[in-house]
Amino acid sequence: MEHVTALEHDRERLGRSSTAEKVADILRERIAEGFFAPGERLSEEAIGRALGVSRNTLREAFRLLSHERLLEHKLNRGVFVRVLSAGDVSDVYRVRRVIEGAAVRRATPEGIAAMREALREGEQAAEEKRWRDVGTANIRFHQALARMNDSQRLDDVMRQLLAELRLVFHVMIDPRSFHGPFVPRNQELVALLAAGETDRAARALESYLDDAEALLIEAYRPREN
Repeated sequence: MEHVTALEHDRERLGRSSTAEKVADILRERIAEGFFAPGERLSEEAIGRALGVSRNTLREAFRLLSHERLLEHKLNRGVFVRVLSAGDVSDVYRVRRVIEGAAVRRATPEGIAAMREALREGEQAAEEKRWRDVGTANIRFHQALARMNDSQRLDDVMRQLLAELRLVFHVMIDPRSFHGPFVPRNQELVALLAAGETDRAARALESYLDDAEALLIEAYRPREN
């Protein structure tokens, strides 16, 4: 399994002082990268073996991610990646508007450079038609944007939100049609911030988030009816 193999490479990140929080960080990151699909059952044995951690440590990590609404425990069935609803999508975007809307008015040269780096990753992935990687680059782009708030607490919230968002991406039947158009919109946003056009950048971001939310909500409708 692809994601188990990837987790084996993550083992060295734990070191001797492995903790449930570090395991949760790795799993959250892998969820954000699209390695786990909504509704997928997580194998304690396979993941514990891949990371080289005890079952108790892994269960505590699962518990932490359940509190973040990324996983859910089903009685007598195990732990599953959470399946989000259209209501969850709206709530995620409601919070994103607050965090990213504030960040866009606090642009820094360092933050813009980080956004450009993520943008380049997305552009290359789009050229090579690696659409899941385009989604991952887009997540990193918005993490860099939110980081300009200069708040560790907001960074933590944003990481959780974007991991949830990756679970939402799975609802898109054609990832190219969803991710592709947002690459040039990321280019526009970076250009506006670099030019100091803060008000225009804020309006562009608001429109960007409105359109992304509408597309995802529309994709959910056939599944929830």
